[in-house]
Amino acid sequence: MENRPLDVICIGRSSVDLYGEQVGGRLEDMQSFAKYIGGCATNIAVGASRLGLKSGLITRVGNEQMGRFIRQQLIDEGVDVSHVSTDEERLTALVILGIRDLQTFPHIFYRENCADMAIEAEHIDRNYIQSAKAIVLTGTHFSQPGVEAASRMAIKYARETDTKIIFDIDFRPVAWGLTSHGDGENRFVESDSVTKHIQSIIPDCDLIVGTEEEIHAAGGTTKTIDAVKALRNLNATAAIVVKRGPMGCVVFPDHIPDALDDGIWIKGREVEVYNTLGAGDGFMSGFLRGWIRGESWETCCQFGNASGAIVVSRHGCSPAIPSWTELQDFLKNGSSETRLRNDKRLAHIHRATNRKKEWPDVCAIAFDHRQQFEDLLPGTNKTTADITRFKQIIAEGARNASDTNTGLGVLVDDKYGFDTLAALSDGNYWVARPVELPGSRPLQFEAGSNIVATLRDWPESHIVKCLVSYHPNDDDEMKSTQLETIKSLYEACLVTNHELLLEVIPPSNGMDDAEATTLAISEIYNHGVFPDWWKLKPAKSEQDWARLEMLIDEYDPYCRGIVMLGLNAPLDQLADDFALGSKAKICKGFAVGRSVFYEAAEQWFADKISDAEAAAIVGRNYRTLLEKWRSFQNVV
Repeated sequence: MENRPLDVICIGRSSVDLYGEQVGGRLEDMQSFAKYIGGCATNIAVGASRLGLKSGLITRVGNEQMGRFIRQQLIDEGVDVSHVSTDEERLTALVILGIRDLQTFPHIFYRENCADMAIEAEHIDRNYIQSAKAIVLTGTHFSQPGVEAASRMAIKYARETDTKIIFDIDFRPVAWGLTSHGDGENRFVESDSVTKHIQSIIPDCDLIVGTEEEIHAAGGTTKTIDAVKALRNLNATAAIVVKRGPMGCVVFPDHIPDALDDGIWIKGREVEVYNTLGAGDGFMSGFLRGWIRGESWETCCQFGNASGAIVVSRHGCSPAIPSWTELQDFLKNGSSETRLRNDKRLAHIHRATNRKKEWPDVCAIAFDHRQQFEDLLPGTNKTTADITRFKQIIAEGARNASDTNTGLGVLVDDKYGFDTLAALSDGNYWVARPVELPGSRPLQFEAGSNIVATLRDWPESHIVKCLVSYHPNDDDEMKSTQLETIKSLYEACLVTNHELLLEVIPPSNGMDDAEATTLAISEIYNHGVFPDWWKLKPAKSEQDWARLEMLIDEYDPYCRGIVMLGLNAPLDQLADDFALGSKAKICKGFAVGRSVFYEAAEQWFADKISDAEAAAIVGRNYRTLLEKWRSFQNVV
């Protein structure tokens, strides 16, 4: 069992959840929606992966954009998708949800003939089931004949291969045809036929988990302890877990007492409930982390309660599930806030430890320049439209420079490079995009002061790049203005879920560059700003790199790292900088611009070379930097 490659395989629902962003009103009045992956089985697979388990998922998605979205999100979360199949005929399931108040969470299921309800017995592979220590079955996938046959086949193979069977009752009356579509939030309707159906599953299970309402549906009575006893009569050995919301949970590993509180009752931490949707999936993810690793029942409950508490305090289901680092921190340190979403420290850990894609190194070509290109126009036959064209040439040269996309990146603006941005935003490139008004000091934003509105229009994958000319010796008024503007940008990135690349170039005023940079970083951190990335001048000694690394690690051990800027330095000088920077763990690579393209730009704007010749120069220079960096990183 210990040698199996997967800890758990989840089988069941997979949907796109559209969460209303306005809180406190009717679903009818929602104006905008956040898009997440959802569905009980999918959420648990994601949560298990975040908490350090190796998880897989058996489900189906449509052959369209939403299905591809789910698949990519699962890959980004580390979930095995080898048995997430594509349905050529059906659409991906959809759920629209809202938060009316702290007790009311309306949602509508769009699940008529959807892809995830088309899983059949033939989609269950015996060898795949055998590859996991446990499988998680969910109640909705027993509500229709096809998915029930698939779930029964999974049970059969699990029993044959000694794979543990976990049953999340996941009772949704609407899925069983017991309520109308508009009553999707209803979690309990009595039904003798559904009870009998669920009870036919119970004898095969090793672990049974449900809310009190779900236990009622499975046990056939609204008296919880009697419902638990009814389940025990059907299965003498399975552990039964009753989720009790803010009261925590109770485990019955064997004998059922006469009072619910006489089981192994572990109370949860007091938090304000913001959104109950997904709380059970968060609980299951935490509980599984303990159960599969052989922890005590008390520890399993603590993991489950804490994970569920974190989820109920946030917007969304799977996006709210904590990472293992975050869960450990919460269990150890708790929170000074009952509204966990207001705990900035915990929110930062959540955000930083659940980033979607790792970038071990970044080899970016930076051509977000606006003013520098505009300065090339006077005295030529070129117009601003040609700036757009030349940026496409730069991108073409960069693409041709490498035979791999690993670590390749671009830093390009939307003023002249919008089409280039769109062409490179396919998930393969590290993409950053500027917001600063070029040359502004104090810092201003090019699109105006409403930076949240600006970032709302950007794809989430675009990293927000901001260049700020900041010096520790500036007067108090200048520093206060600069810091407040930087903080407003950082907070906008948090709201819109964008990563922030902060480029700091201290103006010359007699202070040593290294000292000015480290002091500037300290002051920015002390103002409550925690960039995902820093873009800085290359340090000129191992000692200076070590100081930067210690400083950033002290304030934010979750920082992505530093990328080196070029400042139009010769390629030979950059190679020397790369040799030094590559020795520092905090240095992730480079984002270099004019050193690569400016020679070609001057000649092209003067009509001295063709498009192909310009692309060749850019490609040659970029290739030189790639080879230099990778030689120091031992990358072939």
